[in-house]
Amino acid sequence: MAQNDNLLLASFSPNDLASLQPHLKPIKLEQAHLLFDPGDAVEYVYFPTGAVISLVLALSTGEMIESAMVGKDGMVGASAALDDKISTIRAIVQLGGDTLVCDSRVLRGAALQSVSLLSRIIRHEQSLMAQVQQSAACLAAHHTEARLCRWLLRARDLSGSDTLHFTQEFLAEMLGVQRGSVTVVAHTLQQAGMIKYARGKIQILNLEGMREIACECYEATRAQIDAMLEHRT
Repeated sequence: MAQNDNLLLASFSPNDLASLQPHLKPIKLEQAHLLFDPGDAVEYVYFPTGAVISLVLALSTGEMIESAMVGKDGMVGASAALDDKISTIRAIVQLGGDTLVCDSRVLRGAALQSVSLLSRIIRHEQSLMAQVQQSAACLAAHHTEARLCRWLLRARDLSGSDTLHFTQEFLAEMLGVQRGSVTVVAHTLQQAGMIKYARGKIQILNLEGMREIACECYEATRAQIDAMLEHRT
């Protein structure tokens, strides 16, 4: 597992990457594994190389709504790690796979010694906040079909696979809708030849068609992340 498998790590300066490289440990995350909850101390920062992690808000009713999705284009846990604070959000593994982990204290120490690394981390956290805001607007303004297409396309981009292993219950939770709504939309998309849905598995068949149906939030999120990764201090 190479550091350049994570696009954010690959965007770090050679000196910044060299300071972190000895402390990056490869692990494999299993689907549905809980990384941390609100109120937990963040001991590790995660740089996914194959795994996809959802940042979700848990409501008192037991419902969960995803606010951001992080994969090979980012990291999870940096904000809390920088100021040694507890997490304010739940991080759960959406798709299992490889990741690199770094002790949060090491990342904080390295950032305090490097303006360029601190700047990269701050820009990433700003990008993550923009994704959270985009998700909130999407939840309020766009219908379920467009949102599901956006969500599946984003998961597909981060996983690198057209085949995604999700249950309808999980999709409903992430989108903040009833399972029945996901069932109806998934059936409609399958009838249109966009996806093939079997028990716990979704295969994207028509990528361009899905992009046409997806709401504007898909391209907006992609553009914002691309700008963050291309920025140099």
